[in-house]
Amino acid sequence: MRALYFDDRLSVREVPRPKAALGEALIRVNLAGICGTDRQILKGYAGFRGVPGHEFVGEVIECDSLTWVGKRVVGEINITCGHCNWCRRGLGRHCASRAVMGIIQWQGTFAEFITLPIANLHLVPASVPDEVAVFTEPVAAACEILEQLPIAAGTRTAVIGAGRLGLLIAQVLRHAGAEVTIIGRSAAKLDLARSWRFCAVHSERDVSSNRELSPKSFSLVVEATGSPEGLDLALRLIEPRGTVVMKSTFHQPAKFDTAKLVVDEITLLGSRCGNFEKALDLLKAGVIYTQGMISKIFSLEEGVEAFKYLENPGCLKVLLATQSTI
Repeated sequence: MRALYFDDRLSVREVPRPKAALGEALIRVNLAGICGTDRQILKGYAGFRGVPGHEFVGEVIECDSLTWVGKRVVGEINITCGHCNWCRRGLGRHCASRAVMGIIQWQGTFAEFITLPIANLHLVPASVPDEVAVFTEPVAAACEILEQLPIAAGTRTAVIGAGRLGLLIAQVLRHAGAEVTIIGRSAAKLDLARSWRFCAVHSERDVSSNRELSPKSFSLVVEATGSPEGLDLALRLIEPRGTVVMKSTFHQPAKFDTAKLVVDEITLLGSRCGNFEKALDLLKAGVIYTQGMISKIFSLEEGVEAFKYLENPGCLKVLLATQSTI
């Protein structure tokens, strides 16, 4: 089969088609999404070599559980042991022996076919098209914030980063009742946020002159820039005893003054994967806008060009269509 493969460089090549083991499904990928973590892998994040990618929607074509065959699915990215303490608590994302699709010891979604355990699969509602369902994983990641801390109605919240994940997080938090301000650098992305009736400000031009963005003016700040520098602004904007949620993953270390955390009693919260069922419910209900976020859909053969296209200012979500045949 054809796949987008990373081994010191990114290229399209022929690789063996995976075979589903007992308890697994073979899935034909319809669409796969490129996210910030995939771009960090190309810079050395997690030391991964192989087929990257973890956002997808596809169709089950082989499975020992026949009820799944022919079903359109999305899938959770953590492949876990299922019996350790973390797994028993429903937190398999922290399983010490886990693999992570397209990131740690499991081939990813930038390919014609993938395999996943049946336990990882979620049925896509018929009313949710592929172009929306492919956003399930990042929407679930946004929903995880709601699982980690209570958010009261009207909570003054800043989301730093107007990219793919930041815009989804802002929508999920607003739906939960938060008063959300989006801070970013791209005029096009900020204009899109404003079209969705968000308060959106430019991080370089507006923050220093905007009274609403004075230091210590938010009780919740979510950092979703994909850059270590985003944490500096987050710590400037957070009020005493507030919470900063870290959503970015990047290869470089983040450096900051820990005295700010101590003196202002700031909670720094890491946040990763989330609940797929809640994400699918939000997408089915139509309360999360995704169509305006798709900048371009490339074929799998154009995968290298797709990564380059993400460098364009204003580019948001880029998808890969495998257009595979059995």
